[in-house]
Formats: sequence, C-alpha cells, structure tokens
Amino acid sequence: MTIRPLPYWRLSFYYFFYFAFIGIFSPYFTLYLQSLAMSAADIALLMSQMQLMRLVAPTFWGWLADKRGRQVDIIRLSGLCACVGFTGFFLTDHFVQLFIPMTLMAFFWSAALPLVESLTFSHLAHEPHRYSRIRVWGSVGFIVAVLLGGTLLDHLPIGDVPAMVFVVLLGILVTSFVLPEGRRIAKTTAAPTGEDAPLASLRSVVADRPVWMLLVACFLMSSAHGVYYVFYSIHLDDLGYSKGMIGLLWSLGVLVEIGLFMVMAPLMKRYSLRVLLLTTYAVAVLRFLMIGWCAESLILLLIAQTMHGLTFGVHHAAAIAAVNQWFPQHIHARGQALYSSISFGGGGLFGGIVSGMIWDFLGAGWAFTLGAVFSLAGWFCIARGMPASGLSRPAKSPAG
Repeated sequence: MTIRPLPYWRLSFYYFFYFAFIGIFSPYFTLYLQSLAMSAADIALLMSQMQLMRLVAPTFWGWLADKRGRQVDIIRLSGLCACVGFTGFFLTDHFVQLFIPMTLMAFFWSAALPLVESLTFSHLAHEPHRYSRIRVWGSVGFIVAVLLGGTLLDHLPIGDVPAMVFVVLLGILVTSFVLPEGRRIAKTTAAPTGEDAPLASLRSVVADRPVWMLLVACFLMSSAHGVYYVFYSIHLDDLGYSKGMIGLLWSLGVLVEIGLFMVMAPLMKRYSLRVLLLTTYAVAVLRFLMIGWCAESLILLLIAQTMHGLTFGVHHAAAIAAVNQWFPQHIHARGQALYSSISFGGGGLFGGIVSGMIWDFLGAGWAFTLGAVFSLAGWFCIARGMPASGLSRPAKSPAG
C-alpha cells in the first residue's frame, strides 16, 4: 500500500486561519459590544452563544462525519455557512437581534475544529507526537491576528471589528478547500476473535472512570477560562491599557504556548499525562488570582500571561492526546466532538455566564477568583480520577 505524504502545510494553513479568527474575535469583539453600551451581563450572554453552540453542534457534526465517512465536505460547508451567518452583524447592532447572526455563525464555525483534529490525527497515523508541530500554526495565526488587530484598532474605530472578523472567516473558508480527506484504515477480512471482536461504543469508553473524570476536569478548566476570554480585554481596558498593549499581552501568552507546543513531544515522552495535567491546573489557580488582583502591575501581568502556555497549550495537548488514545477510529470524530462540546462548549458557556453575573455585582477580582476555584476543582478531578500511569488502557483501533 502506498503511503501518502503528510499534508503538513495544508493542515497548518487551516489551523492558522481558524485560530486567527479567535485572535481577532476574543480580544476585540467584546470591546466592540461594550462600545454598543451593553452591560457585562449582556456581553456575557451574547458571547455565550459561541460556547453554547460548541456544546451542542460538534456532537451532531461528529456523528454526521462518522456516518458519512467524509469530514472535509462538512468542514467546507461549515466555513461557508459561518460566513453567511456572520453577515447579519453588518445589518444590526441591537442586542436582541444580534443573537441570530451570533448563533448561526457559532453553530457552523464550531463544527469544524473537532473534525479537523480527527482529520489531522488520521493523517498522522502512527506519529501522533507530530500533532503539536501542526497545531502550533494555529497559535501563530492567533498571534498575527491579535497583534495586527490591536495595531489597527489604535488608529481605526472599534466599529471596524466585525469587518476584520469577516475577513478571517473568509480565510477559513478558502483554506478548507485545500484540505485532503483523511486516510482510511483498512479493516481486516479475518474473523474477529477474542477481545478484539466487539468494537467499543462511545458510551462504554466514556463510562470508564479516568475518561469521564478527565472530561469533568476539562469542563472545569474551560469554565476557568470563561472569564478570561470574555472579560480579559475589558478588564485591561478599564485599567487604562491601550489596545495595542492588550494585543501584545494576548500574544505573549500564545507565544509561550507556541514554544511549549514545539517541545510537547519530548515532554510527553518524559512525563505522564497525569503529571502534565496536574501541573497545568496548579498553575491556572495562581494565574487567575494574579490577573484578578494584580493586573495593575505590568510585571505581574506579564508573568501571568506567560502561564497561558501551560494553562491552555500544554493542557490542550495533553487532554487531546488522552482523547486520541481512548477513542478508537470508528468513533474518533465523536470522541473529539465530545471533548470539544464538554470542555470548550459546556465549560466555556458556564464560566462565561457565571463570571458575567459576578462581574456586575462583585467586580473583576472576584470574577477571576472564580476561575481559580474552577482550576482547583479540576486539579482534584485529575488527582483522584487519573491513575498514576496516566491512562489505564489505550483504546484499540477497529482493525484490532
């Protein structure tokens, strides 16, 4: 059988634009909404549509991709529909009416990443440790977008943010058309015997204690980051930081994330997933306390931002490696979708809404303290739920 070369750059370009969208949207769209005189609760509620759709949409799209056996067609469709949905932001700036374009854009945009993650691992085949070398281009895209966006917005009106977001969405759509379909794993024609006979179901995999405890911990880590993604820019803007400086601070965290992505392969060979995850949750507790109570000190804020490489970069790489091990090929897209839905969807939605309510009544310090509490709870989930060896048993592929 001919082995196809890894489509490194085609996958990398897609990650670049996908996360460039986040680099424009997360830091600056909340400032745009604030410019429309929305309250913190209103901003959190509107932005929560992104997380709500990441909760419900990936499971549906992952199921559809597994059934069809083709992922690229759905990725392209999601890119097209996300662009069409977002055009509603150019037609209205009313709080209630903005729910329609936000929901449409989020529903289709959130469909893509779990499918692309599954697609990437199918091309990596027996070299999953190379994942971080592809995913790092997403972090590069984020940095380029956040720095360019901050520089432009120091000279352009904040009302130009929707147009900047739309340009990046078009980039996602264009790069989706160069993605190749994933490699298919040939099924054996021999009669299955022994423990390889039944294929694991999604429910049976999730029922294992280390798996569901990991998913709960990921939910809590994303809940902790909910306040960060919704209110970090507003917090710094209120403290008098310029938009250019806000962009630099966002980029610093992702720059460290890139460095850690580049060394994830040796780190994962040297340390168990359990050790890596416990470290990220412990660092997250300290990081969110520093952002909440010490943000007036630029030095402490810089230190807190360097921790993003651990609290997001290392955490995501370790968590997705666990998902890749546990969910076999025939339910792999649904496993990635479940991880995305529970963590980025459910956790981000819960953390964003709750922190919005706390922000209005108690202020920034206590909202970010809530993130530290979520991180501590996640640490206990990993400590109690994941065995010292990391994962007790890896999942088998359909071919056994």
